[in-house]
Amino acid sequence: MTLRSALSTLLLVWFLLVPGAQAAEPRHGIAMHGDLKYGADFRHLDYVNPDAPKRGELRRAVRGTFDNLNPFLIKGVPAHGRHLVFESLLKRTWDEPFSLYGLIAETVAVPDDRSSVTFTLRPEARFHDGRPIAVDDVVFSWETLKQKGRPNHRLYYKQVQRIERPGERAIRFVFDAASPDRELPLILGLMPILSKAYYADVEFGKTTLVPPVGSGPYRVESVDPGRRIVYRRDPLYWGRDLAVNRGQHNFDRVRYDYYRDGDVMIEAFKAGEYDFRLEFSGKRWATAYDFPAAADGRVKRELLPNGRPSGMSALVFNSRREIFADRRVRYALAHAFDFATVNKTLLHGAYRRTRSIFDNSELGARGIPEGRELALLEPFRASLPVELFQKPYRPPGVAGGIRANLRAAKRILAKAGWRVRDGALRRAPDGLEMAFEILLVDPANEKIALAFSRNLRRLGVAARVRTVDTSQYQYRRNTYDFDMIVYRWGMSLSPGNEQAFYWGSQAAGQEGTRNYPGIRIPAVDRLIERMTEARGREVFVDIVRAMDRVLLWGHHFVPLYYLRGDRVAYWNRFGRPAVTPLYGLVIDAWWEDPAKAGVNR
Repeated sequence: MTLRSALSTLLLVWFLLVPGAQAAEPRHGIAMHGDLKYGADFRHLDYVNPDAPKRGELRRAVRGTFDNLNPFLIKGVPAHGRHLVFESLLKRTWDEPFSLYGLIAETVAVPDDRSSVTFTLRPEARFHDGRPIAVDDVVFSWETLKQKGRPNHRLYYKQVQRIERPGERAIRFVFDAASPDRELPLILGLMPILSKAYYADVEFGKTTLVPPVGSGPYRVESVDPGRRIVYRRDPLYWGRDLAVNRGQHNFDRVRYDYYRDGDVMIEAFKAGEYDFRLEFSGKRWATAYDFPAAADGRVKRELLPNGRPSGMSALVFNSRREIFADRRVRYALAHAFDFATVNKTLLHGAYRRTRSIFDNSELGARGIPEGRELALLEPFRASLPVELFQKPYRPPGVAGGIRANLRAAKRILAKAGWRVRDGALRRAPDGLEMAFEILLVDPANEKIALAFSRNLRRLGVAARVRTVDTSQYQYRRNTYDFDMIVYRWGMSLSPGNEQAFYWGSQAAGQEGTRNYPGIRIPAVDRLIERMTEARGREVFVDIVRAMDRVLLWGHHFVPLYYLRGDRVAYWNRFGRPAVTPLYGLVIDAWWEDPAKAGVNR
């Protein structure tokens, strides 16, 4: 046997025996579970009009303010529209649970165990300054965001053990094969790509109102700090003819106007100051659209269905506070939320009570745990509430009227050592008073919070409601300087690593994460790990349901409500595709209809 043949044989044996060493086939995309919907030769996505005209302007409105055009920092309040300027290696589609297709990267390759991912860059990919997007830019982006980016970037990107450069346009990220995280290749695919050359002269870690260099379909045209930002479509955009982009980014300009007050914002819409709004207020939806343009058809209102999980909209206890450290106390106080009355009197009966973080989907916990789900929970039985294994979860206060629920709350509080003394709910024996602040940023939530506060007062609780400006709210939220807030965690049909950012023990002690309740539950940490290891959809669903169940029974939040669809109001000068995808409307696929634009402006 020659030396060359011996080496070939040894190499073959290594590829066959070493886990993850099998050659990875470059593909046009990657799915978290199962296969891709679209083949390598697809021409466009099903939920777009590939022949949509490119013209006109989309004017949108945002409540709040902004002081930063670098959306990757924890500092400052970033402007809306990041996705218009910055791009990633791969792009997500909205008619699959979690699939990505080539954008800056032409192909993606992963071995069976997903212990690495290799991206090959498109030679035509360019930044707005004309520079080609190179492997050096990808490496720079990974290193910079890992060290200086938002906490979720730091959490994910540090799991890369090393990088390799198998070719001039190829980069490989290698992970820990001993504990594979099957979502990591997709997370790296969604990493925003920054220009190394640009940041050689600009400090990345500072907030800025100077538009950074991106590579996306739009560039920043003008900025009025805190009031307006305008993006203009780049006619020379390098990716305009890609199948994954065809039929999207159809407006010549996209404008975001900022308003400090929600009532002023709706009046501006009526006056035609902006074109499109998602309506989150049941009261406004029922009462605020009685104006001439809505009556004669110049403004349209629709409820567009979607198949995405509801997410968790909730009053959130900060369990870092001593008064909320006891699960029994959180459970008792949650009885004071009177959903039936709130829905009837404030929300016009339009909502459903949230009973799962993943309501409106197959992922939500149901019934009593059994089978594979029970097996997942069994190792943690001693540390979990016994009720979790005995009955389905129901939000506190969902049964009976408010009087019965408040009586139940008093009994639970008494068992936990809290009784009314001198007109206030106090803990024995130290006399600690149950008094806290409900911190808000949106005045639309004031009536909900005040209704909750009034019922708490009947328990002897001093709960005051305070609304602050956007900058103060964001700072206090990021640093967990609050007692209770109203917040909504959005969810996808393929939850994964971001769940550690929402609920993980490590995130609970790190500023800037979304673990606002301060959850530290070993069972949740392990289930999130199992979630990213799962290969089949059925096993994955069981893991998500188990995590959902543990979080719900921790009573870290008071579940509010959700709507099975998207309420949209818009001036009737747009066209939109016939198909609404699984995740709901995609405004990037709408266009200005020339026949309507002049009439309904």
